[in-house]
Amino acid sequence: MKRWLYLIADFSCGEEAIRQSLEAGVDYIQLREKDITSAEYLRRARRLREMTADFDTKLIINDRLDIAMLCDADGVHLGQSDVPVQDARMLLGKGKIIGVTAKTVEQAEQAMADGADYLGSGAWFPTETKKDAVPLSEEVYRAIRKAAPIPNVAVGGITAQNCIRPLECKATGLAISAGILRAKSPAAEVRNIRKYLEEFSI
Repeated sequence: MKRWLYLIADFSCGEEAIRQSLEAGVDYIQLREKDITSAEYLRRARRLREMTADFDTKLIINDRLDIAMLCDADGVHLGQSDVPVQDARMLLGKGKIIGVTAKTVEQAEQAMADGADYLGSGAWFPTETKKDAVPLSEEVYRAIRKAAPIPNVAVGGITAQNCIRPLECKATGLAISAGILRAKSPAAEVRNIRKYLEEFSI
Protein backbone atom coordinates (compact mmCIF):
# COMPACT_ATOMS: atom_id res chain seq x y z
CA MET A 1 0.00 0.00 0.00
CA LYS A 2 1.29 3.42 -0.95
CA ARG A 3 1.70 5.84 1.94
CA TRP A 4 0.34 9.35 1.44
CA LEU A 5 2.20 12.62 1.62
CA TYR A 6 -0.46 15.09 2.72
CA LEU A 7 0.60 18.73 2.67
CA ILE A 8 -1.28 21.25 4.82
CA ALA A 9 -0.77 24.69 3.29
CA ASP A 10 -1.74 28.31 3.55
CA PHE A 11 -0.64 31.18 1.38
CA SER A 12 1.43 32.88 4.09
CA CYS A 13 4.33 30.66 3.04
CA GLY A 14 4.12 32.00 -0.52
CA GLU A 15 3.02 30.44 -3.78
CA GLU A 16 6.55 29.44 -4.73
CA ALA A 17 6.92 27.10 -1.74
CA ILE A 18 3.58 25.51 -2.59
CA ARG A 19 4.51 25.17 -6.26
CA GLN A 20 7.86 23.54 -5.40
CA SER A 21 6.08 21.05 -3.15
CA LEU A 22 3.56 20.16 -5.84
CA GLU A 23 6.28 19.71 -8.42
CA ALA A 24 8.22 17.41 -6.08
CA GLY A 25 5.14 15.23 -5.61
CA VAL A 26 2.52 15.43 -2.86
CA ASP A 27 -0.56 13.20 -2.94
CA TYR A 28 -2.92 15.60 -1.18
CA ILE A 29 -2.81 19.30 -0.39
CA GLN A 30 -5.15 20.74 2.20
CA LEU A 31 -5.80 24.48 2.19
CA ARG A 32 -6.11 25.63 5.79
CA GLU A 33 -6.53 29.37 6.19
CA LYS A 34 -7.32 31.23 9.40
CA ASP A 35 -8.37 34.81 10.14
CA ILE A 36 -9.24 35.83 6.58
CA THR A 37 -12.56 36.73 4.98
CA SER A 38 -14.65 34.14 3.22
CA ALA A 39 -14.12 36.02 -0.04
CA GLU A 40 -10.34 35.84 0.36
CA TYR A 41 -10.50 32.17 1.38
CA LEU A 42 -12.43 31.42 -1.82
CA ARG A 43 -9.98 33.41 -3.93
CA ARG A 44 -7.05 31.43 -2.51
CA ALA A 45 -8.90 28.14 -2.89
CA ARG A 46 -9.58 28.85 -6.56
CA ARG A 47 -5.95 29.81 -7.08
CA LEU A 48 -4.79 26.56 -5.50
CA ARG A 49 -7.30 24.66 -7.65
CA GLU A 50 -5.59 26.22 -10.69
CA MET A 51 -2.16 25.23 -9.37
CA THR A 52 -3.11 21.61 -8.67
CA ALA A 53 -4.59 21.20 -12.15
CA ASP A 54 -1.06 20.57 -13.44
CA PHE A 55 -0.37 17.77 -10.97
CA ASP A 56 -1.79 14.47 -9.74
CA THR A 57 -2.61 16.00 -6.36
CA LYS A 58 -5.98 15.99 -4.60
CA LEU A 59 -7.16 19.36 -3.26
CA ILE A 60 -8.85 19.28 0.14
CA ILE A 61 -10.37 22.32 1.85
CA ASN A 62 -10.17 22.54 5.63
CA ASP A 63 -13.41 23.14 7.56
CA ARG A 64 -15.27 25.08 4.88
CA LEU A 65 -17.73 22.92 2.99
CA ASP A 66 -19.01 25.94 1.08
CA ILE A 67 -15.54 26.88 -0.13
CA ALA A 68 -14.85 23.26 -1.14
CA MET A 69 -17.98 23.23 -3.27
CA LEU A 70 -17.43 26.64 -4.84
CA CYS A 71 -13.86 25.92 -5.94
CA ASP A 72 -14.67 22.34 -7.01
CA ALA A 73 -12.14 20.85 -4.62
CA ASP A 74 -11.64 17.09 -4.49
CA GLY A 75 -12.90 17.06 -0.92
CA VAL A 76 -13.21 18.63 2.50
CA HIS A 77 -11.62 17.97 5.88
CA LEU A 78 -13.96 18.39 8.84
CA GLY A 79 -13.23 18.99 12.50
CA GLN A 80 -15.42 17.73 15.31
CA SER A 81 -17.34 21.03 15.45
CA ASP A 82 -17.87 21.32 11.69
CA VAL A 83 -20.76 20.14 9.48
CA PRO A 84 -21.56 16.45 10.18
CA VAL A 85 -20.14 13.95 7.72
CA GLN A 86 -23.55 12.71 6.56
CA ASP A 87 -24.71 16.25 5.74
CA ALA A 88 -21.45 17.01 3.95
CA ARG A 89 -21.86 13.84 1.89
CA MET A 90 -25.40 14.81 0.93
CA LEU A 91 -24.12 18.09 -0.50
CA LEU A 92 -20.81 16.93 -1.97
CA GLY A 93 -21.97 13.62 -3.42
CA LYS A 94 -20.28 10.21 -3.47
CA GLY A 95 -17.42 11.22 -5.74
CA LYS A 96 -15.81 13.63 -3.28
CA ILE A 97 -13.44 12.92 -0.40
CA ILE A 98 -14.40 13.61 3.22
CA GLY A 99 -11.77 13.52 5.94
CA VAL A 100 -12.40 13.93 9.65
CA THR A 101 -10.20 14.85 12.59
CA ALA A 102 -10.35 12.05 15.17
CA LYS A 103 -8.43 12.30 18.45
CA THR A 104 -10.20 9.49 20.32
CA VAL A 105 -11.35 5.98 19.52
CA GLU A 106 -14.97 7.09 19.88
CA GLN A 107 -14.55 9.94 17.40
CA ALA A 108 -12.82 7.62 14.93
CA GLU A 109 -15.52 4.96 15.16
CA GLN A 110 -18.27 7.55 14.70
CA ALA A 111 -16.56 9.16 11.70
CA MET A 112 -16.11 5.78 10.03
CA ALA A 113 -19.74 4.85 10.72
CA ASP A 114 -20.86 8.16 9.24
CA GLY A 115 -18.96 7.46 6.02
CA ALA A 116 -15.68 9.36 6.33
CA ASP A 117 -13.10 8.40 3.70
CA TYR A 118 -10.09 8.98 5.93
CA LEU A 119 -9.13 10.26 9.38
CA GLY A 120 -6.48 12.69 10.59
CA SER A 121 -5.12 12.01 14.08
CA GLY A 122 -2.67 13.94 16.23
CA ALA A 123 -0.96 15.97 17.45
CA TRP A 124 2.09 13.76 17.32
CA PHE A 125 4.59 16.47 18.22
CA PRO A 126 4.50 20.12 19.30
CA THR A 127 3.70 22.37 16.36
CA GLU A 128 3.98 26.07 15.68
CA THR A 129 1.16 25.80 13.14
CA LYS A 130 -1.39 24.90 15.81
CA LYS A 131 -0.07 25.89 19.22
CA ASP A 132 -3.16 24.67 21.13
CA ALA A 133 -2.89 21.15 19.72
CA VAL A 134 -3.24 18.41 22.34
CA PRO A 135 -0.61 15.64 22.17
CA LEU A 136 -1.78 12.19 21.09
CA SER A 137 0.01 9.15 22.48
CA GLU A 138 1.18 6.24 20.35
CA GLU A 139 -1.07 3.97 22.41
CA VAL A 140 -4.17 6.00 21.53
CA TYR A 141 -3.13 6.22 17.87
CA ARG A 142 -2.73 2.46 17.62
CA ALA A 143 -6.14 2.02 19.28
CA ILE A 144 -7.70 4.40 16.75
CA ARG A 145 -6.11 2.50 13.86
CA LYS A 146 -7.48 -0.79 15.22
CA ALA A 147 -10.98 0.53 15.95
CA ALA A 148 -11.38 2.42 12.66
CA PRO A 149 -9.51 0.57 9.87
CA ILE A 150 -9.84 3.28 7.22
CA PRO A 151 -6.94 5.44 6.00
CA ASN A 152 -5.46 7.63 8.73
CA VAL A 153 -2.89 10.39 8.31
CA ALA A 154 -0.75 11.31 11.29
CA VAL A 155 -0.60 15.07 11.92
CA GLY A 156 1.12 17.55 14.19
CA GLY A 157 4.71 18.75 14.09
CA ILE A 158 5.87 15.99 11.75
CA THR A 159 9.16 16.42 9.88
CA ALA A 160 11.64 14.24 8.04
CA GLN A 161 13.52 13.91 11.33
CA ASN A 162 10.66 12.43 13.37
CA CYS A 163 8.33 10.78 10.84
CA ILE A 164 9.46 7.21 11.55
CA ARG A 165 7.38 6.93 14.75
CA PRO A 166 3.95 7.46 13.16
CA LEU A 167 4.90 5.24 10.21
CA GLU A 168 5.85 2.46 12.62
CA CYS A 169 2.40 2.89 14.17
CA LYS A 170 0.84 2.09 10.77
CA ALA A 171 -0.06 5.63 9.70
CA THR A 172 -1.45 5.59 6.17
CA GLY A 173 0.26 8.88 5.54
CA LEU A 174 1.92 11.95 6.98
CA ALA A 175 0.21 15.34 7.15
CA ILE A 176 2.93 17.99 7.18
CA SER A 177 2.90 21.78 7.02
CA ALA A 178 5.87 23.75 8.35
CA GLY A 179 8.10 20.69 8.07
CA ILE A 180 7.95 21.19 4.29
CA LEU A 181 6.83 24.74 3.56
CA ARG A 182 9.23 26.42 6.00
CA ALA A 183 12.20 24.38 4.84
CA LYS A 184 15.00 26.02 2.88
CA SER A 185 14.04 23.85 -0.09
CA PRO A 186 10.45 22.53 0.08
CA ALA A 187 11.07 20.32 -2.96
CA ALA A 188 14.10 18.68 -1.38
CA GLU A 189 12.15 18.11 1.83
CA VAL A 190 9.29 16.47 -0.07
CA ARG A 191 11.73 14.12 -1.81
CA ASN A 192 13.39 13.31 1.51
CA ILE A 193 10.10 12.46 3.23
CA ARG A 194 8.95 10.40 0.25
CA LYS A 195 11.93 8.11 0.80
CA TYR A 196 10.57 7.21 4.24
CA LEU A 197 7.06 6.73 2.86
CA GLU A 198 8.38 4.37 0.19
CA GLU A 199 10.39 2.47 2.80
CA PHE A 200 7.22 1.81 4.79
CA SER A 201 5.00 1.00 1.82
CA ILE A 202 3.70 -2.54 1.80
